[in-house]
Amino acid sequence: MQRRLFIVAIPLLIALKGFSQNETLAISDSTYRQRLFTLAGTGTGIYVGGLSFLGFVWYKDHERVPFHFYDDSKGYLQMDKFGHAYAAYWESYAAYNALVWAGVSKRQALIWGGPVGFIFQFPIEVFDGLYEGWGFSWWDVGANAFGSALFSAQQAMWGEQKMLMKFSYSPSGYPKYHTILGETPLESFFLDYNGHTHWLSINLKGITGMQEIPPWLNIAFGYSANGMIKEFENPTWYRGKPFPHLDRYRQFLFSLDIDLTKIPAKRKWVRTTLQTINMIKIPFPTLEYNRIDGVKFRPIYF
Repeated sequence: MQRRLFIVAIPLLIALKGFSQNETLAISDSTYRQRLFTLAGTGTGIYVGGLSFLGFVWYKDHERVPFHFYDDSKGYLQMDKFGHAYAAYWESYAAYNALVWAGVSKRQALIWGGPVGFIFQFPIEVFDGLYEGWGFSWWDVGANAFGSALFSAQQAMWGEQKMLMKFSYSPSGYPKYHTILGETPLESFFLDYNGHTHWLSINLKGITGMQEIPPWLNIAFGYSANGMIKEFENPTWYRGKPFPHLDRYRQFLFSLDIDLTKIPAKRKWVRTTLQTINMIKIPFPTLEYNRIDGVKFRPIYF
């Protein structure tokens, strides 16, 4: 289900983050109204367009059925759930900062922007519950709620994000086994969970208060998984031939990271670029633990 989140979340995040400049200077009433209308119109248009795409394109080959539930708690070794939380976190982040840019007070921006990730993802879960092959998942709803709550709680307590959800991707090599993981590199980016890694990136200076630590230095805890061809178990036969055995296993990672928003930049376009790229984990040497190899050192991990 994370695949459908990317369809709606990526264009929406780009639009909202384009407005997210964290301007604190007072603006006139006319500018406030203009910015608020621009924000509402752009965000609504992209979101409705994304939902329309899902309704008329994504689900077009699936039969409409009575509303039903689906337990996917063990699917893809929970990689999908991390994707839900990630999308909801950054949608709430972008909505909050876009509202501040529009001139809304930080308190009101948190009230209205904080739940946006959860609210925007909820209709997708309802759609899933109405089509064969999918289903309404309370686990997805919980992951969406966690992502929005992680942003909102930090903003309420600290007025900033000391813990960031980040994402990284590296081609896994598994698509060669089955076309379900994508037939092109672009398809595999969306379809191959084996190449996805989700991170919780924690700002050391922000958490410890130690002034000698560079303000941009983070430590990051990552989660990924390997050996997954289908949601719950791998096929035994494919195209009339026995399918090779692949171990499905989790990966737990520890690395360094950089909070790009803490790097001083005078130019507005540079700040915007750094803020947008900050959704992505910066490659660094990494320690990994998994049940197949035990502890291993990765000189660089994407």
